[in-house]
Amino acid sequence: MPAPFSLIVSQGRVADRTDGALIGARRTASALSELLGLTPTVVGAPAPAVTDDWTVALPQAAATLTGLRDAVRESIDAGSIPLLATNTCAASLGTLPTVAERHPDAVVLWIDAHGDFNTPDTTDSGYLGGMVLAAACGLWDSGHGAGLDPTQVIVVGGRDIDPAEGELLAGAAVTVLPPAESTPARLLELIDGRPVWIHVDWDVLEPGYIPAAYRVDAGLRPHEVAALFAAIPAESVRGVELAEFEAGDVDVPEHVSIELIIQTFQQLLR
Repeated sequence: MPAPFSLIVSQGRVADRTDGALIGARRTASALSELLGLTPTVVGAPAPAVTDDWTVALPQAAATLTGLRDAVRESIDAGSIPLLATNTCAASLGTLPTVAERHPDAVVLWIDAHGDFNTPDTTDSGYLGGMVLAAACGLWDSGHGAGLDPTQVIVVGGRDIDPAEGELLAGAAVTVLPPAESTPARLLELIDGRPVWIHVDWDVLEPGYIPAAYRVDAGLRPHEVAALFAAIPAESVRGVELAEFEAGDVDVPEHVSIELIIQTFQQLLR
């Protein structure tokens, strides 16, 4: 029987350039808390969104990233499965090095429209969230650790990747599956019976279902992401991160998005 989940919610700004992601993480954690009967561990305190460079955002987020690292370590060491509701992908700067440390054989499924594999030398936007995987894989030093083997990373649904970033992904032998190739059968083939850490940025979806700060067309549909979750053997899951739900979108009712998030996650409860 799989280990129980422990619920962690990120509430500290980690390079947020919009205000809705912190609220979205809180709403997601509330729904998961009700579903699972868990009391969440809250990490960080909200701060206003700012469009700043990674050199400013990273030191500001230090306490939140350290808190997330510690919460994930404590969860794993207690024998439970970390379930995180996070605001931005940049929050994973605090979690992925612990995944590499505690579960070195795990495959990281980075279910995201973006590769998040830029470095300080390649980023055009200066956005910290676009540099997360590269830091965790040791291509640059975030100050929060590394150790992730890029050959064990699978970017699922990736389609908005900068040219220089694409070269880094290829050079590091990261597997990138565009939406058309992001099928349950292909995923199971690549996982090959290994343990799995799941990260989802909801911009992997076609816009109009679960709002995210960055809209990228030609994405997966909710049922396709749910089918990926359903295909992953429950006993192989070592952690789940649900990131970048942008609450407050005027076009998509919030309760509909939350329902889709819960329906997707529930595919692991079997």
